[in-house]
Amino acid sequence: MTDTHIQGFDPIRLGRIAAWQDRYVEERKFPGSSVILLRGGDEVYFNAAGSRNVEDGLPFERDTVARIYSMTKPITSVGIMMLAELGLFHLDAPVSEFIPAFRDMQALVPGAQRIDQTEPASSPTLHHLLTHTSGLSYPFNPGPLGQAMDAEKIIFRADDTSLAEVADRTAALPLAFQPGTRWEYSVSIDILGRVIEVVSGQPLDVFLREQIFDPLGMGETAFRVPEGTGDRFASLYTPLAGNAMALNAARDSDETLRLVDRAGASVFESTTCFSGGGGLVGTIDDYVKFCEMLRRGGAAPGGRILSPHTVDFMMRNHLPGDIASMGPQSFAEQPMEGMGFGLGGSVVLNPGRVRVPGSEGDFSWGGMASTMFWIDPVLDLTCVFFTQLTPSSSYPCRAELKALVHGALVE
Repeated sequence: MTDTHIQGFDPIRLGRIAAWQDRYVEERKFPGSSVILLRGGDEVYFNAAGSRNVEDGLPFERDTVARIYSMTKPITSVGIMMLAELGLFHLDAPVSEFIPAFRDMQALVPGAQRIDQTEPASSPTLHHLLTHTSGLSYPFNPGPLGQAMDAEKIIFRADDTSLAEVADRTAALPLAFQPGTRWEYSVSIDILGRVIEVVSGQPLDVFLREQIFDPLGMGETAFRVPEGTGDRFASLYTPLAGNAMALNAARDSDETLRLVDRAGASVFESTTCFSGGGGLVGTIDDYVKFCEMLRRGGAAPGGRILSPHTVDFMMRNHLPGDIASMGPQSFAEQPMEGMGFGLGGSVVLNPGRVRVPGSEGDFSWGGMASTMFWIDPVLDLTCVFFTQLTPSSSYPCRAELKALVHGALVE
């Protein structure tokens, strides 16, 4: 490695990342963003650009608190695996053992057009839930189940009644398909959050804080905006008219940065339902600590979180092939061709099929506000990207960022 390179990165090429961030801000695609890149545990690059609050002109900074939405899922999945390591259950256990409402399930028949076109189904297993092959769905997915969830407002919002109550309401609807037969992005990890509560005897927020956040030093990650945060909590924007989460009915807006949530008027400031699938807020440095724990095989400064063998197990593909081969009809945070799915995140099987530079075994996931992370075990890289624009399908920012990072790596 030459003296002019940083951990194999060309610093001039790394500077392209800042130019890319600035362009997104100038074109009013993102309000602001931050990127952090590590190799072998050493920070190689950090940059923040734009605003966390456009209206007040507050800059997007390193300590900005953001909604991570579905980047909550890998954290909850780690929680489940911590309990599995204690021998408290096995992954083929049906969820009905923990949540009785999931007994006597029904599933939509193939090709169903109505929510009452069903047949008997088995209860999904914990493994089905971890891999989004459970038959559950999301309100923004197409089909009768998504429509029924939308009508009954089953989304595990921060201001819902409780995790237990929404889990039972979810179980009252039929599954979209027989468990294990397809892949569909879903509230499965929210249900696993409730399993954690039942097995541990603790509310999900307490369990995650004591078992994961405190040992990792993630002091500003929680289901509620932490007290003392002040105006560091970023505003959320959308380029869509109407409901920014209603992907099937969303319409383009004349305003590319329409404000939809902000400090002082956010449900994340008075959370009552702890969504293990999408409810956390936090800082980029906090999330890097979580990613680095995975990269290090479960090791943490405040005590080991998981065995390295369990982490390796989580970061393997648990599907028969790639996601695309399992007939998904849903929105997802990452590509589906050439991409498998582990426990809590996607796994690159073939970068050529994904059509994004990367390594076989890359483990990653994103959130609805266009955030993302990936861990490359081959190149020993960790990258986290924060912004606050929903939905995450608005722009190809994730593929572009991966290309920028790989374009800067020259050794």
